[in-house]
Amino acid sequence: MPPTIPLTNDTLDITHPLRTAKNLLTRSQYFWFIACLILIGEATLCRLIIRFIPYTEIDFETYMIQTDLYLTGQRDYSKITGPTGPLVYPAGHVHIHHLLYNLTEGGAIEYLPKIQELYAGLYLLTMALTFFVYRRAGIPQYVLLLLPLSKRLHSIYVLRLFNDCWAAPLSMGAIHAFQKRRWAIGCILFGLAISIKMNVLLYMPALCLTLLLTNGLVLSLFYLSLTFITILITSQPFLESYPREYLVSAFNLGRQFLYKWTVNWRFVPEPTFLSAPFARGLLLCHVALLGIFGLGAWCRKQGGALAVLERALQNPIKEAAISSVTQDYIATVFFTANLIGILCARSLHYQFYSWYATQLPLLAWRTKYPIILRILILATIEYAWNTYPSTDLSSGLLLAAHILLVLGVLFGYPEGRNTAMVRWDDEIEVEKLD
Repeated sequence: MPPTIPLTNDTLDITHPLRTAKNLLTRSQYFWFIACLILIGEATLCRLIIRFIPYTEIDFETYMIQTDLYLTGQRDYSKITGPTGPLVYPAGHVHIHHLLYNLTEGGAIEYLPKIQELYAGLYLLTMALTFFVYRRAGIPQYVLLLLPLSKRLHSIYVLRLFNDCWAAPLSMGAIHAFQKRRWAIGCILFGLAISIKMNVLLYMPALCLTLLLTNGLVLSLFYLSLTFITILITSQPFLESYPREYLVSAFNLGRQFLYKWTVNWRFVPEPTFLSAPFARGLLLCHVALLGIFGLGAWCRKQGGALAVLERALQNPIKEAAISSVTQDYIATVFFTANLIGILCARSLHYQFYSWYATQLPLLAWRTKYPIILRILILATIEYAWNTYPSTDLSSGLLLAAHILLVLGVLFGYPEGRNTAMVRWDDEIEVEKLD
């Protein structure tokens, strides 16, 4: 009788369902199996949402009307407006909706289901790119199961058709490119994302630091120039005709949002919310937090921010890092910079959840909190974004959850948890990412 071959700990065996389930959720060779199952489930869910839940018109009609004005020859941004207000997004937004305008004969209602399917595709693309970023950061696949649970995120993409849905996959694609050391591609994607929504600038501190560490000062300036050239190219039709009107409208850093739509700071009285001192205070907090992370937490393994800057100036053609800049580091630093900006934003509208919803599980797993607290933080954030209209309680909980998450990363793993090796569970499996 031939000897039996014992099963290894990472095999799948239907006679051992618990071990099989554990291996599927923790062993790295099954990461993409779980990821593909999630994408299949998400595709099915999006189709069901389109079929059974009514579409809610908020801004898409305005996008089409503004595009119609552009197509009739209007290039003065201050005169391009619609039912919900003037055009306040950069030119990439206009070019995308120019394409959608042509595909839908000016936004005709009979084309709406097809447009919803297109946005469902954007949702799936965002998820797929998120999986790539998580994989390279060494996040185990059981964390991916948290990503499809957001009711608000499905609504933003499939039922509301906000332009944020175009900036999100471009931003995530740029981060994935940076993880792969495709700096030129990443910076071009980054520029395209900024040309749609200005909030993408929240990543800029992380981008500058990462480029400096990995490429040195001279190459960093070159790669950053690709970002700005991309923005200039998309903006060319408006910069040629009415440059001042375009820059003031599309890149207005002082624009005020309406208090009635805010998800955060609802517990703050409206006069205070709208006041200049409140705005300056939030800006100061933003700068202070970036300083704490940038001057300290993000450069610990590099000998400190001043040492990084000194090396960059002494030899501007050489990378400023003395320790490896890992794929996990890149994801963690970019996501943290974005979260800091969101924490310190004066007003968050409901569609802004798409800016960071897919990044939250990774950040939670870069804290040292118990798993139950991580999940509680994520659930609290989701609750706040699903409370309409926002209340003192929901906005207060959102602020508390954001603060807990930022502090958790600061005192946890602000430079990422994985260096050269990736640990997937609490047992013996350790592997190096490609």
